[in-house]
Amino acid sequence: MSATMRLWILAIGLTAAGPVAAATCRDPAGFEKWLDDIRQEAVQQGISSAAVETGLAGVTFDPSVIRKDRGQGVFKQSFEQFAGRMVSAYRLKTGAAMLRKHAGALARIERQFGVPGPVLVAIWGLESDFGAVKGNMATIRSVATLAYDCRRTEMFQGQLFDALRIVDRGDLRPGEMRGAWAGELGQTQFMPTSYVRYAVDFDGDGRADLLHSPIDVLASTANYLKGHGWVRGADWSPGTPNFEALRQWNKSQVYSQTVAYFASKLAGRDMAVEDTSQ
Repeated sequence: MSATMRLWILAIGLTAAGPVAAATCRDPAGFEKWLDDIRQEAVQQGISSAAVETGLAGVTFDPSVIRKDRGQGVFKQSFEQFAGRMVSAYRLKTGAAMLRKHAGALARIERQFGVPGPVLVAIWGLESDFGAVKGNMATIRSVATLAYDCRRTEMFQGQLFDALRIVDRGDLRPGEMRGAWAGELGQTQFMPTSYVRYAVDFDGDGRADLLHSPIDVLASTANYLKGHGWVRGADWSPGTPNFEALRQWNKSQVYSQTVAYFASKLAGRDMAVEDTSQ
């Protein structure tokens, strides 16, 4: 849900923009012709032909993705309603257990990126229940479908090329790349472009794996927040620079306030429950 809200808000500024790539959305020749143009453009952008062919093999248009895209609703819950549902006793208990389990890695992550463990674990819990619910839709198919659809062609062609870059880097195989309907990947739901920019190999296995490696997930989420202005050692409550960094993760005031509230509970701090979303 949260990644979709990020996507919806980001798309507002892009809906009116025209495509910049040579491939034409809704080409009269059809999806296959359009995909051939994408193959050529991807290689021209420096993505290996092997990664392009492997990544796009068997990719087809998925009408269900378009139906989901058209059916999005505006986020209307208050902070009290949303936080009351999302910051459950289960998530608080599991979040505390994850802080203990990954204490060593979280300390190293905070030293390198400046983001405390409770913030990262709160995001992890809200995005995928600590990796339990990641989605099962084929990422490359989803972003290809949305790129072809014309509504946000420029945005999703970029996401498609970056999904192929993930394959080219060796981080994930195309068959592994499954997530939410709009292309979000991994245990904290990175769009492919964010994956390429911010995913890090923190467990030292040679690849940035945000599907299977909790350590890579937590470090990459910290890297994202650092890249969006996180201030080491500072508070993250509403009105602070770090809260604004959380809003770069998710523009929804309600969602960002819920992350901050959840993180404060995990850190053993009190945070006002006042609804600032209005």
